[in-house]
Amino acid sequence: MMKGIVFVEPFGLPGSLQRPEGASALVVFAHGSGSSRLSPRNTQVANAFNARGMATFLFDLLRRDEEADRANVFDIPLLANRLIGAVRWLDREKETKGLHLGLFGASTGVAAALAAAAELEDRVEAVVSRGGRPDLAMEVLPRVRAPTLLIVGGADTEVLALNETVFARLQGPKSLEVVPGASHLFNEPGALEQVDR
Repeated sequence: MMKGIVFVEPFGLPGSLQRPEGASALVVFAHGSGSSRLSPRNTQVANAFNARGMATFLFDLLRRDEEADRANVFDIPLLANRLIGAVRWLDREKETKGLHLGLFGASTGVAAALAAAAELEDRVEAVVSRGGRPDLAMEVLPRVRAPTLLIVGGADTEVLALNETVFARLQGPKSLEVVPGASHLFNEPGALEQVDR
């Protein structure tokens, strides 16, 4: 397994790359508001991907000084631009170029992932949302062609309703999975393991 901290140019944003030997796919994580590449939930999911032979890349969408302005956390075009830049950067790096690509988003990061998928078209082969706010990318949904999986906690009723609305508007292959009894952060025993599966 190759592990390392890298910096995404031209943004200078830190990221954590893990690539198991023989990996043919890469999952790029877009974390949500108030989170970072060090999120224990995203790290757990990334480890599950690694155990299945997939490479993962977790990186910060904002610099520390940018995080201080809460408006940036909900600036989906800004976050999507950073994500697109990271994918293009990864496509040039020898460790990651040529790998199949999926995006995994949480909270507001899901909207950035969907906007990036719409922009990058065929480059993105799958989008997965965990407790996400895909409704923040409503205007790009008709252009998302990548298969999309929305995972929502059954007890997260407001976000579930938003995801159901988004699910109806997605044009490509799609699935909505509800984890029974799980809240927004999937803190309940066994909930995140269901997300992993």
